[in-house]
Amino acid sequence: MIDQEKIKQAVRLLLEGIGEDPSREGLVETPERIARMYEEIYGGLTEDAGVHLAKTFIVEHSEMVLEKDITFYSTCEHHLLPFYGKAHIAYIPDGRVVGLSKLARTVEVYARRPQIQEQLTGQIADALEKYLEPKGVMVMIEAEHMCMTMRGIKKPGSKTVTVAKRGVFAEEEALQNTFFRMLS
Repeated sequence: MIDQEKIKQAVRLLLEGIGEDPSREGLVETPERIARMYEEIYGGLTEDAGVHLAKTFIVEHSEMVLEKDITFYSTCEHHLLPFYGKAHIAYIPDGRVVGLSKLARTVEVYARRPQIQEQLTGQIADALEKYLEPKGVMVMIEAEHMCMTMRGIKKPGSKTVTVAKRGVFAEEEALQNTFFRMLS
């Protein structure tokens, strides 16, 4: 549960810490706005991906299912700056599939937490493996990190790509190649 009062206090202290006046007209309501925003952008901390992946449908085939270009926004746990991009998810069903929107919801559950991209990629793959019990899962995330573009090295446009493979995707290079071909 998000503690709105602690967030408001922290924002006031932060504003003072950078030399601002929290009672200045433009900043008076900033602590409240940020507390409400944090409830939204960190809402994944109290969500369980299993809830979204619980409703499945029986299928007779075991052909690859790919949902690509799932836009997400997350927050780097190291600098509390945004990173954002696209997630691509594939799985090979083993008798059951999930509604396509549930794949995007799974991305949201994990993206709406203080996070690192490498962990986010693995969490999505692990959740699909756990709750869908498919023959295999592959997740690829491409993201731009504001901690790389607006501070430090300052390289706007650079993208970080991470991949997680489970089951038959980890074992069969041909399936991996099919996944990558389908993305282009």
